Amino acid sequence: MGLGLLPMGLAFGTLATHAGLPWWTAPLFSAVMYTGTLEFLLVPMVLSGTPLATVGMTALLVNGRHVFYALSFPLHRVNGRLAKLYSTFALSDEAYAMTTGARAATWSSKRTVAFQSFNHLYCVAGAVAGSLLGSLIPPRVTGLDFAMTALLVVLALDAVRDRRGDLPTPALALLAALLARLLVPGQMLLTAFSLFTAALLIRHLATRTRPAHA
Repeated sequence: MGLGLLPMGLAFGTLATHAGLPWWTAPLFSAVMYTGTLEFLLVPMVLSGTPLATVGMTALLVNGRHVFYALSFPLHRVNGRLAKLYSTFALSDEAYAMTTGARAATWSSKRTVAFQSFNHLYCVAGAVAGSLLGSLIPPRVTGLDFAMTALLVVLALDAVRDRRGDLPTPALALLAALLARLLVPGQMLLTAFSLFTAALLIRHLATRTRPAHA
């Protein structure tokens, strides 16, 4: 997991350095916000003095997917108020993908929180390295942030393999993504999650009310 998170932090630290921000802003953003995409969007916002209301609305739209993550994230397996608070804060795409899988069903509270902590640490460490070494990386070097995309693709394929007998679910997810891309390309992610959640609810209600065969 760290092999995907470190390059993302490195890319963000490099972006912040090339944008003219102080070196410590990159690890600070990664440590306090820990939100991936929003960190990259926040750099030009900070430089242009974007109003806080606009920043807040952008954060809501970009991170709205976490509302859906909370529906099935196993927070009940995390013990202690502080641990639950941190686990909620550190609920990333990678943490959700791993902790909701079948292989994590027996994870202890300590292992779940430790996994999230290491993910957080990888991002901050990458941001520190990128901010300190960013001046050595030419601005024309691109593609570092694609490591995150590749990581999420791998996690998605693992999830499909874990549910080989449940082909309708990934099919519904793909259909929701395609419809969102066609209908609302500017808010594709949030729209796709909404459509997918609605489809799952309809499927659940239809299955529950379907009469059993003799």
